[in-house]
Amino acid sequence: MGAQGGRVDAAVLVPIYGWDADPGLVFTERRHDLRRHAGEVSFPGGRRDPGETFVETALREAEEEIGLDPGDVRVVGALPPIGTFVTNFKIHPVVGVIGGELSFRPNPAEVATVLAFQIEALRAGFAMRRLVRRGVPIRTPTYAVSEHVIWGATARILGELLERLEALGPAAPGSLAEGEPGRSRTG
Repeated sequence: MGAQGGRVDAAVLVPIYGWDADPGLVFTERRHDLRRHAGEVSFPGGRRDPGETFVETALREAEEEIGLDPGDVRVVGALPPIGTFVTNFKIHPVVGVIGGELSFRPNPAEVATVLAFQIEALRAGFAMRRLVRRGVPIRTPTYAVSEHVIWGATARILGELLERLEALGPAAPGSLAEGEPGRSRTG
């Protein structure tokens, strides 16, 4: 499946926690002084290195950005790739379930803070909003939780995930698979 708008392969980890009780997702808020995506809320991820699978990229980036041990992630599937227009990335979302206590070590060079939002709060925060980016007004899907607004590729990935979760009902997140995400390291 092709993603419009992206040529440079990247992967993100979509970390689900608390699946059995009150599930939520883990995001990063990027530092506000970065050249790209400053202050944006996103899933941990980045550019794929040569020879890596998308799963390996997502797990490596999550470890580098938030200190999430790849052995603590059970990869359960992948969502369709999402293209970005400004940065030209083709983002491959890898869905993983994490267990235990949420304890992260954000990389201070990239991440201002690690955010954990309940899925129900994310659903409740959905709205089409008018944002101004680079001086251009756009109407786009967003998710607002407290003072944080999720938009862009991250909002599109989140929307795809929430649609699949709603369709599954109480089923396990292992049913999310878009297809075989590649070689995985699971815990």
